[in-house]
Amino acid sequence: MAWTRDEMAQRAAREVTPGMVVNLGIGIPTLVANYLPEDGSVMIHSENGLLGMGPFPFEGDEDPQMINAGKQTVTVVAGGSTFDSSLSFAMIRGGHVDLTILGAMQVAKGGDLANWAVPGKLVTGMGGAMDLVSGAKRVIAVCTFREKDGPPKLVAQCTLPLTGVACVSRVVTDIGVFDPVGDGFEVIELAPGIGPDDLIGMPIAVA
Repeated sequence: MAWTRDEMAQRAAREVTPGMVVNLGIGIPTLVANYLPEDGSVMIHSENGLLGMGPFPFEGDEDPQMINAGKQTVTVVAGGSTFDSSLSFAMIRGGHVDLTILGAMQVAKGGDLANWAVPGKLVTGMGGAMDLVSGAKRVIAVCTFREKDGPPKLVAQCTLPLTGVACVSRVVTDIGVFDPVGDGFEVIELAPGIGPDDLIGMPIAVA
């Protein structure tokens, strides 16, 4: 069985270690906050000006002025702080973000990422993604393995506008975890019940 969105987020959270400053993109990556410790050992960064983001609040406890980059209400852990977006992006561009976990529409076998131009929809811009993939020390992509009409999102070459080149080190999908290694994708882990037939159409690296 394929992993659910929450299980994907939980698997991505295993890539986080104590002491990290971590940025979470919109979509599935925001769920990762629910599986990280709230003891301040991991500080979650949001590019709209927040360091120390916690899990989503319980219903009735929302603070409309405390939101993440996706405009969702969030909580703040002890020791968290808020600041303006210029300082937030200075942190990203200065290399102070250890890990960013972003959504993806395509990831190429060389680690190229396309995650901002949605086919058939008006998108006003790429947000902070281009800064994050160039400024963060490590980039992990999280997405479903296939598009709604079938083709894999893990491809030989991206056909959508690129967010960054050779920037993704690992991809967490609903059927498993894969690393782009240049000539294809290395299979790191598969979800329970997933086998080789489920990987048809994806460029697999030859050992």
